[in-house]
Amino acid sequence: MSASYKCRLCADCDGAACAGELPGMGGVFDGRNFSLNVEGWKKILPSIPQEKLQEAAASIVPQKIRLAPITGAEENVGWPDEESFYAPFYAFAAGLGIKLGVGDGCPDNKLLAGIAAVQTLNQEASLTKTAAVSNRAPDAATLSTPKKAAVFLKPYPQEKLLERAEWAMPVAEYIGVDIDSYNIVTMRNKVHLEKKTAAQLNELRHATKLPLVVKGVFAQESLDLIEELKPEVAYISNHGGRVETDIGSTAQFMLANIARIKKSAAAVWVDGGLRSKEDIAAALALGAEEALLGRPIISSFLESGAKGSQSVGQGKPFWL
Repeated sequence: MSASYKCRLCADCDGAACAGELPGMGGVFDGRNFSLNVEGWKKILPSIPQEKLQEAAASIVPQKIRLAPITGAEENVGWPDEESFYAPFYAFAAGLGIKLGVGDGCPDNKLLAGIAAVQTLNQEASLTKTAAVSNRAPDAATLSTPKKAAVFLKPYPQEKLLERAEWAMPVAEYIGVDIDSYNIVTMRNKVHLEKKTAAQLNELRHATKLPLVVKGVFAQESLDLIEELKPEVAYISNHGGRVETDIGSTAQFMLANIARIKKSAAAVWVDGGLRSKEDIAAALALGAEEALLGRPIISSFLESGAKGSQSVGQGKPFWL
């Protein structure tokens, strides 16, 4: 592993070793929410009936796992440059069978490189299919299923947000807005991030004609927004503990608010601290349609040497 990578590949990814290291893989300040996210899933297990947990564990398939939106390959991961990160990283995630998520950032090359990487995956799959058809491979038709992603945009001023959504359209199956990134104070001031209203988000939904994901549901204000907007997906997240927000874990927030959220959103996604099959089972048992993973996929990718090894940690993916 390159010494420049910022992930320490800890045996237990709980935020202790990288607390406060931003840019980097850590959590803001003392990394409290990062650690609370990891602890939270264990703490709520007694609140979930064993029968529901077992049923959820048996239902875990890669299609219920999605790559969380990730950007900042240079400053956060320690990759040599932004553009060369996403193609091998998304190929690694796709090799695990999980769905893709594309993130946004400043400068624009973060978002554009992510979009281009999904397009590259599709181009390579198409070439593979062509070669397989030429050789009359029996499974050739399955080799080039086009990859789509949930594309998450920062809450830029509305005109710029709509422009970025247009960039995303060739690869997007969902369009999302990362409302919790408003709490990244330096970025908010630099590029004038806004607190989005339900009317503004609804305008985005109508412009793209795609299912809308509101990411960053983690406070009363966001619950009120969900109730007014009624998005296709409410995404519970505290940005992996990387932003200044309410103190607590996404697991406990979900336990406390899932019934209310389900009344307003067609589906619920969640991230933050998911480190085991039991954690994912807990999320699904509580009512999540998808569990999103960020740091576990990054660390496994770095550990693999970016050679496409289909492992997360030791052996097979931990959710299987």
